[in-house]
Amino acid sequence: MESKPDSNELFRLIVDTGESPFKMDYSTPALWMGSCFTENIGSHLKKLKFPAGVNPFGILYNPESIRQSIEILLEGRLFCGGDLRHGNDLWYSFSHHTSYSGPDKDECLRNINGSILTASARLKDSGFLFLTFGTARVYRFRETGRVVSNCHKLPHKYFDHELLKPDEITGPYETLIKRLHDFNPGLKVVFTISPVRHWKDGPTGNLVSKSTLAVAIASLVERFDNVSYFPAYEIVMDELRDYRFYERDMVHINNTGVDYIRKRFMECFVDPGTLPLVKEITAINQGIAHRPFNPSTAEHRKFLQALLEKIDSFEKAVPSADLSTERNEIMKRGNILK
Repeated sequence: MESKPDSNELFRLIVDTGESPFKMDYSTPALWMGSCFTENIGSHLKKLKFPAGVNPFGILYNPESIRQSIEILLEGRLFCGGDLRHGNDLWYSFSHHTSYSGPDKDECLRNINGSILTASARLKDSGFLFLTFGTARVYRFRETGRVVSNCHKLPHKYFDHELLKPDEITGPYETLIKRLHDFNPGLKVVFTISPVRHWKDGPTGNLVSKSTLAVAIASLVERFDNVSYFPAYEIVMDELRDYRFYERDMVHINNTGVDYIRKRFMECFVDPGTLPLVKEITAINQGIAHRPFNPSTAEHRKFLQALLEKIDSFEKAVPSADLSTERNEIMKRGNILK
């Protein structure tokens, strides 16, 4: 067997992610919750047609908001009009990202409760719960004393800004993980720390925050057999130590960096036997994204027909996958009747 090159030969450090003993395939539902990094990875898996649910409360950044949201899912608690607030011509919830806000109160509630019902059912059946912490800093609404998931552009005077201590994270999460086990005994919980730096806290403040998250997660991983950690933060800090992997703001990771982390994640968690199907759906997605110079040619119609055949083949191999949107898009482009 050919040995892998060591770090000296590659001229960079390689973060060993290990190989998860628990693997996912197209029959493994999963729920993703947390920061925008969760959106990047979870949404990618959804695009590959894995049965993944992503951020049923919208983007969440701190451990306490994520914990509160999971408890809502465990209880299946639906929201009522009294749970919403109104400001800036929008109805909103302190438990949700601004993406759930809206000018119509009833529609806002429908979106919130529909998402809770769907995510609660998915959590019950999921093989994995992926949680990404972005910051250990929280905003506590002074009127209620409760940590909010989003401040919804309210004045700073309404909130207390705090840095959680490691035990303020681990204690509540120990209780939560036990509840999750009772709710879904087969569930595996995987923590990550977002590699996006919270630069508004300053370099030292960001380091203290990320270190607090790392200490808390390490304690949980050590205590529970069904809890593990994927080192996305370390991959960016120690492997991708170059600003070419960042957006122009020098804080957020660009597509090249995200693609690399996705690759490392897939190597760690996806069953190797599933990779041929991943290759098939990737080819379908690339085909749909292709824009020809001359879409009216017979050659292009032949190309579209081949894509339809690939979709049919993939849906037969993965009965849970729904590619109706992709099929309709192809038929619309080629005016194909089937």
